[in-house]
Amino acid sequence: MSVLVTGAAGFVGMHVAERLAARGETVIGLDDFNPYYDPRLKEARAENLARWPNFSMLRGDIAEPGMVADIITRNEVDRVVHLAAQAGVRYSIENPFAYERSNLAGHLAVLEACRHRGVRKLVYASSSSVYGDRMIGDHGFREDEPAVCPVSLYAATKRACELMSHCYSGLYGLTQAGLRFFTVYGPWGRPDMAYFSFTQKIESGRPIEVFGEGRMARDLTYIDDIVDGVVGVLETEVAAGSHEIYNIGDSSPVGLMDMIGALERVIGRDAVKIMRPMQPGDVTATFADISKLNVLTGYAPKVGFEEGAARFVEWWRSQGRPILA
Repeated sequence: MSVLVTGAAGFVGMHVAERLAARGETVIGLDDFNPYYDPRLKEARAENLARWPNFSMLRGDIAEPGMVADIITRNEVDRVVHLAAQAGVRYSIENPFAYERSNLAGHLAVLEACRHRGVRKLVYASSSSVYGDRMIGDHGFREDEPAVCPVSLYAATKRACELMSHCYSGLYGLTQAGLRFFTVYGPWGRPDMAYFSFTQKIESGRPIEVFGEGRMARDLTYIDDIVDGVVGVLETEVAAGSHEIYNIGDSSPVGLMDMIGALERVIGRDAVKIMRPMQPGDVTATFADISKLNVLTGYAPKVGFEEGAARFVEWWRSQGRPILA
C-alpha cells in the first residue's frame, strides 16, 4: 500500500513526502505546480524528491472531479496527507476564486475520493488563521475554543474544510485528523513568507517593509518539527471514523522585531526598516497550545527560531540565491 501526498511540490509537502520516502514508504506526490510564486522553486523541490526511487510525482489539479479517486485506485493508496491548497492571506484579497477552487472544491474532491475508495486515514492541513485576530494571554490557542470569526477569506476556507471533514466523518465513518499549522519556516520555504523575503533584502541591502508597526508576533515553527508532527499523526492509531483537530506549532511566539533581529544577527547586517500599518486580513499574534498533539504523539518542537533562522540562511546561500534574488 502507498501514501498520497497532495501539494508535494509545496514547502511542507516536499518535506513530508521526503520523510515518508526515507522511512521506506511508497509515496505518490500530486501537485499542479501553479504560479502563485516562482514555479522554479516547485520544480527544484520536485527534483529533490526524484532521487527517491519509491517516490513518484503526478501533475494535476485536485479539484478535478474523479482524478484523486483514480490515483488512489491505480496506486493502492490507503492513507492520504492532503496539503495542497491556495495559501496566502493577502493574495486572497485580489484573487478570491483561487481559494474557492483549490481549498473548497479541492478539499471536497479529496473527501469524496477517500470516501469512495476506502482510504484508511486522511490527514489534512488546516491553519491557525481560523482562530481570527485574538489577543494572546498566558496560554496558547486551544482546539476547543471557538473558531467562528475569521478575518480573511483564506481563513474562512480553511475553517470550511474542517466543517466538511466533520460531516464526512459523521456521515461516512472516514477517519481524519486536521492539523492547524502555525507559521512554518525553514529550507525550501515559500518566498512570499516574511522571513524569506527579509533574508533576501537584508543581505542585499534593500529595505524591508515591517507591517503592523512591528507589533505582530507569530508562533514560528521549524519545518522539521512540523514534519515530526504530521508523520506522528499519520502513523498513530485512532478510533475508526474519528475526526480530530490538532494545533501544530512551536508554542513560543516570536515578536516581529525579534524575528528581524535574529535574522540580522545570522546574516551579519542590519535591516533598513520601513514601518507600515497592519494589512487587511492579517492577525496580531498567534500562539499554539500543543498539549493535545503532545498527548497523542509525544510531539515536542526542538528547534528554536535563532537556530532555525541560521539553518534557513545557510540553505538559501547554498542555493546561489536563485529565487526572487
